[in-house]
Amino acid sequence: MALSSGNVSRRFLLLLAQENLEFRLPELKSLFSLCGGQLKCEENFDEKSPFWILHIPSEQMAKGIMKRTVCAKSIFELWGQGRTHEELYNSLKNYPADRMIPFLQSGSTYQINVYAFNKTLTHKERIQKIDNLEFLPFQGTVNLKNPEHVFWLLEDYGTDPNNAPEKPFSVYFGRWLADGRRGLINVYSVKKRHFIGNTSMDAGLSFLMANHAKAGANDLVFDPFVGTGSLLVACAHFGAYVCGTDIDYNIIHGRGKASRKNQKWRGPDENIRANLRQYGLEEFYVDVLVSDASKNIWRRGKLFNAIITDPPYGIRESTRKTGSQKEILKPTEEYIESHVPVSMSYHLSDIFIDLLNLAAENLVMNGRLVYWLPVYKLEIRIDMPILLMQSIVHMRATIHSVTSTSVG
Repeated sequence: MALSSGNVSRRFLLLLAQENLEFRLPELKSLFSLCGGQLKCEENFDEKSPFWILHIPSEQMAKGIMKRTVCAKSIFELWGQGRTHEELYNSLKNYPADRMIPFLQSGSTYQINVYAFNKTLTHKERIQKIDNLEFLPFQGTVNLKNPEHVFWLLEDYGTDPNNAPEKPFSVYFGRWLADGRRGLINVYSVKKRHFIGNTSMDAGLSFLMANHAKAGANDLVFDPFVGTGSLLVACAHFGAYVCGTDIDYNIIHGRGKASRKNQKWRGPDENIRANLRQYGLEEFYVDVLVSDASKNIWRRGKLFNAIITDPPYGIRESTRKTGSQKEILKPTEEYIESHVPVSMSYHLSDIFIDLLNLAAENLVMNGRLVYWLPVYKLEIRIDMPILLMQSIVHMRATIHSVTSTSVG
C-alpha cells in the first residue's frame, strides 16, 4: 500500500518496534499533523515492516516527531539503500556530496554501527561490513565512546524468525538523528505505579492514545471512564491539563479493596492525584468526579481539546449507569447525602452513542475523541474480543453528523 511518494528530496529511514503494528501508522499520522506536516512514504511502503522510508521536509520536523513517538525506535537521514550491498554502495556513491561532506570533515569524530533485523551477526561479520564502507570519504577520527556523528548500516532479513534468509532483503545506510520515546514505557510502567486497578491501561498503549489525541501543552483533556487515571498520566506528561469522571465512588476516592497481591485494602494516599504526583505532574491535575457517563454533566460548549477513554465492556469491569427499570421512590432529605443511586446495565451501543454525543457537545473544533472499541476477529475465534483503537481524526465532520442525529 502506498501512502504517497511526494517530491520531497530529503529521505529519512524510520526504524520501528515490532509491536502494536496496527497502531503505528495512526500514531505517526497524528504526530506529523501535530508538527505541521503530512506523512509521506515510498511507493513500496510495507506497513508491517520495521523499516519505513519517509519524505520529511526538515531534520527539525523529524526530531520533533521522535520526541513523542513510542512506536519508533530511531530515525536516520538516509544516505543510501539497496536490495544488495552492491546496490547500497552504488546508491551511496550517488548521494549528493554537499550533504555528506559536513559530517565527514577532518577534526570531527564518528562511529559506524551495524544492525541486523531478525538475524544475529558475529563480531567478525560486523567488522567486515564496516570495512567494506572504506570507500566513503571519512576524514575524521573514529570515537566509540562519544562521537559527534553516528552512522548505521541496517539490514532487513524479513519478519519470519523461523525462516531468515542467508542474505538481507534490503540494506540501508544513514546518519543517526534521534531515538524515539520508548523509554517512557518503562518509566511509567503500571508495575511501578502508586495507584492501580484491575484494568489500569498499559503505559505504552496510554502514550499511543495520547499521541493519537495530539494531547499537548495547555490542552484540556477529559476521560469520562477515568478508572485509575492511566490515560490522564500519559496526557499530562505532554503538558495537557487533565480531568475525568467515573461512576465508581471507591475508584475516584481511592477506597476499597486493593488490586495488588498481598495487599487487602488501598492505602490512605492511593488515588489518581497521587499517580500524577508520583511523576511530578500534579500541576496538570484539574480534578476527578464521581459521575455517570450516560448523563452529561458539562454545560454545552467547546470545553475539551481531546476526550480520551477506555470504556468498560462488561468483561473485567461491569458496565453500569444510574437508573432502574422499576419505579424508585426518591430518598427523603435526611438521606440525600448518603444516598447511593440504583444502577442498571449500560449497553455498549449506548456507551458509544453517549461518547459521540459528548464529543459533539463539548469538543473544540478539530478536537479528537480517542477510545477503545471491542471487535470480534472471526478468523481467530468468535468469542475472543480483540481491542482495536478507534481514533476519530476529522472531528469537524463527525461532530456535525452526530449533532444533527441527536437533535433529530
